[in-house]
Amino acid sequence: MRKLDLCVGMALMSLGAVGSAHAAAFKPCDDAGSNPALKGSLCKVEQVAADPSGQAGAPAGSVDRVDLFVRKFPASGAARGQVWLIAGGPGESGAAFYGLVPVFQAAFPGLDLIVPDHRGTGFSTRMCPKEEAPASPGGAALDGAEWGSCFAHLNGQPGVTRQFSQTNGAHDLKLLLERTPAKGKTYLYGVSYGTQLVLRTLAIGAKGVDGVVLDSLVSLQDDDKADLSRRSLIADAIGRRRLADCDVNPACSARMGAPAETVYRRVLAKVEQDPALAATIPGKNLKRLFGNLLDVPSVAEQLPYVIKDLDEGRPEPFKAVLAEAEKEMARLGSFPQSPPSMPLVILISGSENNLRPGRTAKDVADEEAGLLFTSSLPGHLVNTPFPLYKPDAWYARIPARLPPTLVIHGDRDAKTDYDAAVRHVAALGKAGPVRLYTARNEAHWVLWSGRSCAGREVAAFVGAKLTSTAGPACVEAAGAR
Repeated sequence: MRKLDLCVGMALMSLGAVGSAHAAAFKPCDDAGSNPALKGSLCKVEQVAADPSGQAGAPAGSVDRVDLFVRKFPASGAARGQVWLIAGGPGESGAAFYGLVPVFQAAFPGLDLIVPDHRGTGFSTRMCPKEEAPASPGGAALDGAEWGSCFAHLNGQPGVTRQFSQTNGAHDLKLLLERTPAKGKTYLYGVSYGTQLVLRTLAIGAKGVDGVVLDSLVSLQDDDKADLSRRSLIADAIGRRRLADCDVNPACSARMGAPAETVYRRVLAKVEQDPALAATIPGKNLKRLFGNLLDVPSVAEQLPYVIKDLDEGRPEPFKAVLAEAEKEMARLGSFPQSPPSMPLVILISGSENNLRPGRTAKDVADEEAGLLFTSSLPGHLVNTPFPLYKPDAWYARIPARLPPTLVIHGDRDAKTDYDAAVRHVAALGKAGPVRLYTARNEAHWVLWSGRSCAGREVAAFVGAKLTSTAGPACVEAAGAR
């Protein structure tokens, strides 16, 4: 832990004083040598008002400033502009992008990649500074007794807790854009929750944005068919589609010997009746595990075969698929600030994106009982351990004007529902030019998987000159548009 603490401290110390209200300058990060993915990166910390929206209601004398950590990966050669990569969650830090820098450099050629940590995440000011410190017992993730002390801290100062609202995060991004002008064009890229934060930032009046890319667009906030309380329903629908794919595939159907759903229900029954078998399942919840694996397209396509192997008492292929999923997740890298902030997940998800606030843990369990694939997120929306905030006037607001916008979305997304994204695109089209690119058979976070032609679509959108030698041939699945 001492080495980790020193690494983090050096990364921040290299930025110089952060008390000035003026824009901070990017400087070489001292942690750039700690991981190959960070080589050549530049860092800065900006100080901003703790409650720019004025809605939190913290008492006088409370925390009045927030630190925002920003990392830049300069373009190779002279940059023709910049793109801000806005992470999802809520709760994910910019570290989610570090392991994928080559992917984003290919999608945004010639642009500096600028990656901020939202307030409440990464090296920016945290909701529970002591418990979420990278050098704390659990690292940036809460661990053991840290959960209780963190929640006690948040309950003891609800006004300060409310300062971590989505609208304040949007004001942060707006100010960061103003303090970091580009020599060339400026683009915003958001993924998942990041798409919502980008749109909120534009709604409150961010200027100077030349284009927007929204990857895995969230639903409209008032769409009662796809809010976060329905995440398990969305995962279940996609999981059943994966099983139905098997039924119409001759080879897969022959391997199953019966409808895939029938075989899966048989496996679920065996897991429930056999504690020894359940103990071999990570988390001891097969529905939730398979719901999570739907996010990895190459793994999701193998689930029917894995189910059949489990039905026949052969766990080795199951273990191999788990290893493949872990390998894909490892592409994101592991950094001190990688763990998501669960307090921020609970605060923003519960305050902004839960259209069934009166539900109980029993309601969640009863709903999941009838499903085949589930998510843990609905459970985080009940019995919230600290006060939430009331949505403000920007809730569910469409920006008055949008710059040219490209939406890329997988039609097998088990987190942000594809049909809900289509409805959202239709609403956004009233504010500016919006185009939807559908990545067939792809899951959540299209650019992460790298299997579709979405990266080339993005590159073309930002004005890159593509040639036949720019990379491997791109062959999209049938029906992509």
